[in-house]
Amino acid sequence: MPCGDADVHFERGFSRNKKEKIIADICVVGESMFTKIKRALIGRPLHTDQLSGEKYTVFWGLPILASDAVSSVAYAGQEILIVLIPVIGILAYQYMLFISLVIIGLLAILVFSYRQTIESYPNGGGAYIVAKDNLGTFPGVTAGAALAIDYVLTVAVSVSSGVEQVTSAFMALRPYSVEISVFIVVALMVGNLRGIRESSKIFGIPTYLFVFSMLILLATGFIKAAAEGPRPMPQAEPGYFGVSTSVTLFLLLRAFSNGCAAVTGIEAVSNAIPNFKEPSQDRAKKVMLLLAFIILVMFGGVALLSNIYHPTPGEGRQAVIIQVAEMVFGRSTLLGAIPFYMVTATVFLILILAANTSFADFPMLMSVISRDDFLPRQFRNRGERLGFSNGIIFLTLFAVILIIVFNANVTSLIGLYAIGVFISFTLSQSGMFVRWIRKKGKGWLVKALINGFGAAMTFLVVIVVAITKFEQGAFIVIIAIPLLVFFMMRVKKHYFAVGKQLKVREDILNGFDIGNIEYRNRVIVPISGVNRASIRAIRYAKTISDNIIVFSVSLDKEREKKLREDYAKLNIDIPLIVWTSPYRKTVDPLLKYIESEEYEYKPGDIITVLLPEFMVKKRWHRILHNQTRLFITKELLKHKHIVVSTIPLQLKDDDEIIKSPKYNPEGDRPWK
Repeated sequence: MPCGDADVHFERGFSRNKKEKIIADICVVGESMFTKIKRALIGRPLHTDQLSGEKYTVFWGLPILASDAVSSVAYAGQEILIVLIPVIGILAYQYMLFISLVIIGLLAILVFSYRQTIESYPNGGGAYIVAKDNLGTFPGVTAGAALAIDYVLTVAVSVSSGVEQVTSAFMALRPYSVEISVFIVVALMVGNLRGIRESSKIFGIPTYLFVFSMLILLATGFIKAAAEGPRPMPQAEPGYFGVSTSVTLFLLLRAFSNGCAAVTGIEAVSNAIPNFKEPSQDRAKKVMLLLAFIILVMFGGVALLSNIYHPTPGEGRQAVIIQVAEMVFGRSTLLGAIPFYMVTATVFLILILAANTSFADFPMLMSVISRDDFLPRQFRNRGERLGFSNGIIFLTLFAVILIIVFNANVTSLIGLYAIGVFISFTLSQSGMFVRWIRKKGKGWLVKALINGFGAAMTFLVVIVVAITKFEQGAFIVIIAIPLLVFFMMRVKKHYFAVGKQLKVREDILNGFDIGNIEYRNRVIVPISGVNRASIRAIRYAKTISDNIIVFSVSLDKEREKKLREDYAKLNIDIPLIVWTSPYRKTVDPLLKYIESEEYEYKPGDIITVLLPEFMVKKRWHRILHNQTRLFITKELLKHKHIVVSTIPLQLKDDDEIIKSPKYNPEGDRPWK
């Protein structure tokens, strides 16, 4: 539907671009300024038949859905060192390498596990669908709530981290971190509102540029290290470098929980299977394998480079990856400055695009959950560009709130991060384990072992993250998840109750003889004065009923007198009822009149309240007029025997009236 409810049909021979241009030219007529701005930002509506063309190939699906996991290369290692260096000093680098290997092992387990999820659940939904299908409603809703919260946090953490990277290179921008972060989130929203195909092209290429620049950094870094030999250890700084040689398990677990940010985003591919072109499952599995390989090479490589070059993260220092890039390339010469700034720019871009994984997956997840009536049904509707627009806007709103509340501080936000996604990991793997045990099938034992081991490992990570990050803010997520689950269950309860009340049983469906059931339709036309709008409403009332009352509420005697005089001039046989309202109420007198003996209302009668309304030309004009109709409608609709209808009168533009001799023959001006 290109515009309104109209459709456009083309003969053969028209290219897609030519069709879209013709539709654009048709739709431009009659658009408001707001609509024109909207079209400029997100484009023109897409026909429903174009949905298949809006889906991912492997080439474009990889950067969109893998950017969250890939981006962790830029900050996961830094977060490990931030925990270790202040306690154990230079020993932190070798323990960082060990922790990174453990995280890579965890990544491998999750990749194999989620490949099985892709095979079993081709319609997407990830952890929510798997847990709900195999463990029950409550675990499924919990997984969905945890994942939804994690997606919001992903946007806040990724954008804040990206801004931190660029302000590390340009320190003058540091005071404006929050403003820059909010602007970027809004820009991501606009880009994603343009639709799946356009957003993948807008945000896909920078991901490949980041991978390319990181491979150059790794290759150059290892070659330089081999040529120059071991690097000197950084000088100990009082109050920053720790001197303890005692490495406790709790310390390692804290560092591990910070580094686990590296595996967030793995579930994104399984959530978004329907967004791939057919065969969607095969494409999704290819993307999952490519993602695992990229993370293995880059995350492991950065850990090795950090062990060689010894970057020192902390407040007021450049980000670790930027420090490594400067040590490898330098920036005093043009030859070194070019790759250094390329790394800086692409790191910034990939961290921003990590948030785009959430923009791709969160709306899809909300749509799947809302189909089961656990979220408002508005989330299931596709927007003009065939994306789930309500989910995109909702994600933007809450991510912006988090960025402002936490002042775009990555270390503060990281405490909330990861626990939600690992809860969903655990429930998803547990669900798949139960599935294999129940259904068995070919190779079920091996599959069950993989998912069972994955569930055990991710559950362990949940415990570790919850304990080590509790005081850093994890308690907020631990509280937020049950609250969201409670809300979702209440939404389901409401939809269930509404459905029960609206449903007609099959055995009595044929018993409704609508043609022989008669209702007496009585019409009331509330007016405040005799004008074009009220006269139009009275005229329409005569076409739908013979029982009509014109009703008015009197607030002062002079206006009542004028109303009665003007109404008498209409010379019609419809009675005018005027009730005085000493407390200046407008709805209460009307309801009391309906319930009074004067009106003679009988059970079974349907009362139609016909509200005259004039429609102004410009949006801002609405605030200049009382919105009485809204209040009247709200109160009247509480009564099942009352029908509320609006009769609009469209007014012309102000300038047209002032300049037209038809309406203003004297040529008067309002300011005279």
